[in-house]
Amino acid sequence: MRAIPMLPSVFGDIEGDASCDHCGNDGKLGFLFSYAYQPVVDIETRQIYAHEALVRGPAAESARTVLSRVNEGNRFRFDQACRVKAIKNAALLGMQSRLSINFMPNAIYQPERCIRTTLAAARAHHFPLNRIIFETVEGERIEDAKWLTEVLREYQRIGFLTAIDDFGAGFAGLNLLADFQPDIIKLDMALIRNVDKSLSRQAIVRSVERTCAELGIVILAEGVET
Repeated sequence: MRAIPMLPSVFGDIEGDASCDHCGNDGKLGFLFSYAYQPVVDIETRQIYAHEALVRGPAAESARTVLSRVNEGNRFRFDQACRVKAIKNAALLGMQSRLSINFMPNAIYQPERCIRTTLAAARAHHFPLNRIIFETVEGERIEDAKWLTEVLREYQRIGFLTAIDDFGAGFAGLNLLADFQPDIIKLDMALIRNVDKSLSRQAIVRSVERTCAELGIVILAEGVET
């Protein structure tokens, strides 16, 4: 499959009104980042279902390298900048698939206000809201699962799609599904690896698949490319 090139961008180059004091009062972040867009493929149709925006350094440094620059002082503006750039660069690439954007639940104070910059970017670049997926950041420690569900419900109300990453690990399990039904879940890589050789993993995945089918939730499998 053809690789989609990364486009360089600069933190702090945010379009529109931040609309949230917490997100907009830290000034420019002052370091570079890029995006790579990883295709998510529908195994039945062999078509691209979505592209996930993966943050990278300007010389293709890992996401971990970029995230190491994030702290309590710039977390809010970082989250806003990532959203805007993911949408802008996807539009520049002429992306016609869904766009999956990782977000930091701990960087949101008021969902209805913190989302305004994202809405402005989508309007400016003519990117339909129903093609934008917001998914929880891998590895982000969620202190308050109830708060996460409130954020995701607000995003669904606005018209975005929502996704839970690493389903089956940590907070992202059946208890969460009982209280909130996202549009998409991404099965944790630990469940997928060696699933062809593990009867227990197969049984668990089948059970989750049946549950999600009843709830109208799409399932994605992580780690199949490796």
